[in-house]
Amino acid sequence: MGSNAAGKPPAASSWEFRATGPRNLSSPGWRDLIRSSWRDPNYRRIAMSCFVQVAYLLELDRQESRAGEDALAPSWWKPFRYKLVRPLIDSRDGSIYGALLEWDQVAALSDLIVVKPQGAPKAVLALRGTLLKQQTVVRDLEDDLRLFAWDSLRGSVRFTGALEVLKSAIDKHGSSNVCVAGHSLGAGFALQVGKTLAKDGTFVECHLFNPPSVSLGMGLRKIQEKADKVLKRYISSSSSSSASGGPGEEPQVASEIGEEKLIKEVKTWVPNLYINSCDYICCFYADRSGVATVTAEKHSGVQHSKLYLIAKGPNKFLEAHGLQQWWSDDSELHLAVNDSKLMYRRLKSLYVQQ
Repeated sequence: MGSNAAGKPPAASSWEFRATGPRNLSSPGWRDLIRSSWRDPNYRRIAMSCFVQVAYLLELDRQESRAGEDALAPSWWKPFRYKLVRPLIDSRDGSIYGALLEWDQVAALSDLIVVKPQGAPKAVLALRGTLLKQQTVVRDLEDDLRLFAWDSLRGSVRFTGALEVLKSAIDKHGSSNVCVAGHSLGAGFALQVGKTLAKDGTFVECHLFNPPSVSLGMGLRKIQEKADKVLKRYISSSSSSSASGGPGEEPQVASEIGEEKLIKEVKTWVPNLYINSCDYICCFYADRSGVATVTAEKHSGVQHSKLYLIAKGPNKFLEAHGLQQWWSDDSELHLAVNDSKLMYRRLKSLYVQQ
């Protein structure tokens, strides 16, 4: 659902880090031992978006036979003192759809950084979105359609691969030291693997850039939920009229207990969403005014996600869906006060038996 350029990728030279990367990025140094840049949410967002760009460029480097000094991808992880541990390869077409990066202590020592700065993750799994290139478009669009039709990516080999790599990183470093990030379709995979781990009680930091918010499956599920509620009310009222008191009230009490349990579970995992309201692929996480839609249920005070909205940024679709805006110095973001009702529904679907 949209590549970094939401279409045909630009010339290779335009993706050189020094040409299109963040302009005012502070270089790591010994001062990070005292006051870590990783504690700054803006720095963290920039770093995560650059790591996702690595996933795009690894595939473009592969397709265009760039290696060694000619490869573009390494220049996007080296400034942060990370290293590539493993590319994620789609067994269907051989394309690279993600990258596992780890903190590079050897490179950090050259900047007199003797230990990892506080807040810097030990490992990051980065997942790209759709690349409309001949070698990748078929499988990328196949997963796009899978997500649109079923509101799920579980059937994809990329989901299985990403989940295995993320679990391996967690076993090695611990869940508190691992992050997952993705853009567009990659954000869909990042959300899916994050939810899967959360269901088992493992919580990893998650960054979702322009995550898809439109799916036929979600719409059909919403209709089904409304129909189920109407049916339950009818059954409950019928039971109440035939027998006054207790038995007719039990389903409602059980439902409330289950809802309270759900609230406690969901709020333990809070993904970070980065939304441009001019991007019609992700804009439904917020309303048309650019404000997060409030969950209109009794638990509306519970935060289910951190929703960052572009206050000043690109307003044409191709740029609004692009990844570059999230490391751009020209973009202005604000954290939405209200929670995203759509994200609540997506998390709710994890904990409620379908």
